[in-house]
Amino acid sequence: MGLKPDHWIIRMAREKQMIKPFSEEQVRDGVISYGVSSYGYDLRVADEFKIFTNVFSAVVDPKKFDHASMVDFQGDVCVIPPNSFALARSVEYFRIPRDVLTICVGKSTYARCGIIVNVTPFEPEWEGYVTLEISNTTPLPARIYANEGIAQVLFFQADEECNISYADKKGKYQKQQMIELPRL
Repeated sequence: MGLKPDHWIIRMAREKQMIKPFSEEQVRDGVISYGVSSYGYDLRVADEFKIFTNVFSAVVDPKKFDHASMVDFQGDVCVIPPNSFALARSVEYFRIPRDVLTICVGKSTYARCGIIVNVTPFEPEWEGYVTLEISNTTPLPARIYANEGIAQVLFFQADEECNISYADKKGKYQKQQMIELPRL
């Protein structure tokens, strides 16, 4: 990147609508931070969640995912049961340029509470709302605050564009609009 990383992110967000909605500010009183960081962007979690439940004794199988293994929840605060898991989506919609790859990691505020956020990389030319995987590794219920920061996206720009992008491959999670469950 010829520009400083945070300036590059701001420019790409403005010119290419890489992140929408976009916030140049990061720190706010009483809110888990979100917005531009030094080398990335702290994304927010929306108020839509799918929480794993064992009410129906379902088996989690990525090849034959049973929708009965989850319950839907919408609200400002989601409580994930002890040693459990939820899916959510980002507030922000991402459009990744053809010469960029991202890695997304959980924010330290949540990690220090035993809450782990996992997101797979955003490949070149992937676009959509991010499906977030949130694990509560503690023996206690854990609160997740909607519309506040939950993970940081780190951007890596290549010297040249990739040969085959996610869009070229017609990836199955391209342009996702909601929480996407696993599919083959």
